[in-house]
Amino acid sequence: MAKKPKVIVTQENKTGRNTKFKDTKTNKEMTRVQFVKEIEKGNYDDYYVRDQNGVKTPVSKPDGDKNNNLD
Repeated sequence: MAKKPKVIVTQENKTGRNTKFKDTKTNKEMTRVQFVKEIEKGNYDDYYVRDQNGVKTPVSKPDGDKNNNLD
């Protein structure tokens, strides 16, 4: 089985909202909006989109390993 892409947060705003992300497998950099679209297309199975205060927000799916969470 191929290893799934791991995404890291590369930038957040003053309030702590994650705004930029990087896929460490492909080195693709994405804004929050781009990452949300990729998740909605089904390209990142380990993540889902949550509505936080009216803003679509990428969230890693819980798997019991705190090391896998978006930081």
